[in-house]
Amino acid sequence: MMNIDFHTHANLSKKIPVSAEEFKDKMRVAYENGLNAVAITEHFNAANFLSFYEEMDQTFPYEGDHYKVDQLKVFPGIEIDVKETGHFLVVADRDTIKTIRKRLIGHEEEEDFIEVKELVDFLSDFDVLKIAAHPYRESTPWTHHEDDILKQFNAFDINGKDLFKYGISMKQKVESLGEQFDVPVIGGSDTHQYLQYGSIYNRFPDCDTVSELKEALRNAKYETIVSNCLETKVHSAKVVKKMIKNSIA
Repeated sequence: MMNIDFHTHANLSKKIPVSAEEFKDKMRVAYENGLNAVAITEHFNAANFLSFYEEMDQTFPYEGDHYKVDQLKVFPGIEIDVKETGHFLVVADRDTIKTIRKRLIGHEEEEDFIEVKELVDFLSDFDVLKIAAHPYRESTPWTHHEDDILKQFNAFDINGKDLFKYGISMKQKVESLGEQFDVPVIGGSDTHQYLQYGSIYNRFPDCDTVSELKEALRNAKYETIVSNCLETKVHSAKVVKKMIKNSIA
């Protein structure tokens, strides 16, 4: 079995990049907090998105559809803003993630975000895991989208930051949405900072490829676990992140 977090970030923010060495330290902390795998769903318009993958390629071995960072599996991913509002997570092999990012050149600013149907059509040519991030978050919900858009996702995100902000009832809301559209729900911490790892994660069979992850989802061979320390972890990470950003500004 493996414990995997499907919504994590390498960078502290879009404007504060992380080196491969710093990322290795983050993955050590993730492992110490009980994780065996993460999906790195970095924001597509982070300034260092492609250069970070170049550095990863030069630093860490790559097996199946994941990097091997010491004992931890790191599945490539991307978080995309769509024009109609909503954050679209994609997990795939590294070449596919790089191709998706290059397709989004020119769509980095809010007025130029890609339309969701155009994105879905483009992704149909690839073997990807599609996740609707924080579907009930007030600033970037998914619930205003057409049913056909919601049904095509492989999973909805029970988001650690949203559980902290809105309470545990958010978990039930996302689960009800999943039942409505027959879409699985999975946990993602949405962490940008060390302290948040382990706040919410999923216990999956040991998987090396995106196809194996999708099969486990389809067959419901997993469980999502919310840490009793979620509030402490998310709050601490939020405070430290703000302090670091203020010190750099």
